[in-house]
Amino acid sequence: MRTYLVTQADRSRGRGTVATVRAAVAGGVDAVQMREKHATARERYELGRELRALTREAGVAFVVNDRVDVAAAVDADGVHLGDDDLPISVARAQLGPDAVVGRSVSTVEAAVEAERAGADYLGVGAVFVTDTKDVSDDESNIGTERVTAIADVVDIPVVGIGGITAANAAEVVEAGADGVAVVSAVTDADDPEAAARDLRRAVDGVRAGGVGR
Repeated sequence: MRTYLVTQADRSRGRGTVATVRAAVAGGVDAVQMREKHATARERYELGRELRALTREAGVAFVVNDRVDVAAAVDADGVHLGDDDLPISVARAQLGPDAVVGRSVSTVEAAVEAERAGADYLGVGAVFVTDTKDVSDDESNIGTERVTAIADVVDIPVVGIGGITAANAAEVVEAGADGVAVVSAVTDADDPEAAARDLRRAVDGVRAGGVGR
């Protein structure tokens, strides 16, 4: 999960989520999270089936935001959970021991708790200011110092999210993140494939220099 795309149809310039994901995968993203908050369960299911087929063919990890039932129905690799979603243990029981279960956190305490509960990776943020998701003041612009603090106390992968672009992705990885997740940096780009490629290049550049975890 070095470069992780989170979908959002209303930030895709009318291209549609499938077209955006196809371009992003061609550009090098290695994980996709379907997060279509305003879609119905049926719409998420239908879209999820298409994205599952696309990502499976490309060998890219595919997780569903929030909805454990939809993740199971479309045979996703797993689910990504927030504070208001099912507990990690319940999601694991529903999806099986091999499922990928991610958890959003913004504090060291929450990160430790999520790892103890069995999370496979953490989405840490919002690292910078973002307008793609409503977050409380204490969860916004937490900075790279918080990324470092969390990466230092957990052994599972840490993915930074929130206001990340190709221009600042390197500093997030340098702070200790294993990868970065984006919405608008790819979905709202003139050329999503090129944007994904630039993001991947920024992350891989840090990795090539031996920086990061």
